[in-house]
Amino acid sequence: MPSLPYLTVAECDPLMDWIALTDAMIDGHRRPAADLRDVLLARGEDRLLSRAAWIDGLGVGVKSVTVFPGNPAAGRASVQGAMVVFDDSTGAPRAVIDNALVTKWKTAGDSLLGARLLARKDARRLLIVGAGTVAASLIEAYGALIEGLEVTVWARRGAAAQALAARYPGVAVADDLETAVRAAEIIATSTMAREPLIRGDWLQPGQHLDLIGAFTPEMREADDTALRRARIFVDSRATTIGHIGEIEIPLRAGVITEADILGDFHDMVAGNAGRQSDHEITLFKNGGGAHLDLMTARMILSRWEAAQAA
Repeated sequence: MPSLPYLTVAECDPLMDWIALTDAMIDGHRRPAADLRDVLLARGEDRLLSRAAWIDGLGVGVKSVTVFPGNPAAGRASVQGAMVVFDDSTGAPRAVIDNALVTKWKTAGDSLLGARLLARKDARRLLIVGAGTVAASLIEAYGALIEGLEVTVWARRGAAAQALAARYPGVAVADDLETAVRAAEIIATSTMAREPLIRGDWLQPGQHLDLIGAFTPEMREADDTALRRARIFVDSRATTIGHIGEIEIPLRAGVITEADILGDFHDMVAGNAGRQSDHEITLFKNGGGAHLDLMTARMILSRWEAAQAA
């Protein structure tokens, strides 16, 4: 039996394309809804998270990631993992893909598709809140979608924002978050905040709010007022409702109801939900489920196979 290819960032990053990835995600959401399963194992502070998705016609993907908080003190990465892609027809494994490669493209691609479907078509001014790895991917992703994009970065640690901006010509750094939010047309948040950073009172008509960072039941990046003022959309009801604090905390408090979540990618791709005017505020929660990992992984694999055949 031939060995499985192991696809890495260095090998496959140059083969990828942000707009083509959102096209692949649109195609994926025209297929039957994914069957999804998550498993979390723990030993003390160490974690293993495995997420599986099966989409009829695309196949099966299982991404397993370890989180060992003590690793950085010994010079090792705290998060490590890989994804296995299986053939839909035969069940045979097709490839193993580095977690960093899948997650980079899936996370920013998820938000980019949200903006493609929900942001005003004339939006040019992007504020990124946060200055980590995801923030860098967002600069590249949004730059592929929006011609003449103007990017501003804000982070709690000003030095981190300055360092990120220095890597991308023309990117500005904001000193005051409220002022930066009011001036932006798209606000993308990628932080580890447990308490809301974005205040609904700051939001302006026509803005698009792209919330990425909150991924546990305790985390939030936007306050109750933001959710009340905005029309709310998610990438997937199945992976956000009941799972992510950004949605679940205001649901439990009665700030919003499930009826206030107006659509997910299946609804938006089908044309059954979306922005209705240039004046409304849209709020999109990027939950990043395993079905999006699978759609991304299949594109990575197809690009790699085409490069091998060339």
